[in-house]
Amino acid sequence: MSSSIKLIAQAPQITPEMLQAVSQRVQLPPRRLGTTKSEWHEVEVTHAQARQWSRELGIDINLMPMQAQWADYRLMAFDMDSTMITIECLDEIADYAGRKAEVAAITEAAMRGEITDYNESLQRRVAMLAGLDASALQAVYDERLKLTPGVEALLAHAHAQGIQVLLVSGGFTFYTDRLRDRLGLAFTRSNQLEIVQGKMTGRLIGEIVNAEVKRRTVLEVCEQLGCTAAQTMVFGDGANDLLMMRVAGMSVAHRAKPVVQDQATHAINYTGLDSVLGWFAS
Repeated sequence: MSSSIKLIAQAPQITPEMLQAVSQRVQLPPRRLGTTKSEWHEVEVTHAQARQWSRELGIDINLMPMQAQWADYRLMAFDMDSTMITIECLDEIADYAGRKAEVAAITEAAMRGEITDYNESLQRRVAMLAGLDASALQAVYDERLKLTPGVEALLAHAHAQGIQVLLVSGGFTFYTDRLRDRLGLAFTRSNQLEIVQGKMTGRLIGEIVNAEVKRRTVLEVCEQLGCTAAQTMVFGDGANDLLMMRVAGMSVAHRAKPVVQDQATHAINYTGLDSVLGWFAS
């Protein structure tokens, strides 16, 4: 294990007790102190240890190379539901059809990796929307869709660094198109709901954006940009994000299911997405 690794602890408020607890575990004093972030340099810590300590102490703990730079990355790829935004759009649409509990239960199982056929599970959930007025889509956007805390600051920094942003989602074009325009995203890919005479038919149009399509989309965008997958950061929360996370140079689990937390290179559970800004050399 390289000693050129730093450990970064982040929380809404770093307390003396937190500092002491981390220092005891790494057997080193902190090198940089702050009210929301502190660092320990040249640590000998594994990913599994960092995850365990994070759970024990209720703070975000991540490992980074000491000399990591923003210039190392060319693309950020985001899942949408529960990652870039705080809700699961399909669950909220289903609420207007009186089917939220049924749909949400399938969504949760799929995100935890307990459903192997993602396509079938998505088609089953979408079928429950048949006959619902398409105005429900706009109502969800206007009344329920909220951006994840910190995402706007993170995206602003990415744009300033010349990093392109991809939003790739098992959700719907109705929302990814609006987020693309609202946030200045370069690329989007998602599923298209079939709507006939103002009503949802309960069917999708075209290829379903599943885990493999997400992975393929990341690689295709990298090819367009002339960069490698190692120059990509991928953000996700569910099992259908794992394939694209595995090809990325950095994978960030955002308040993610356990299967994702265990496999991602980094995790955010207690702070905003803008905590990523504190991971790089200043």
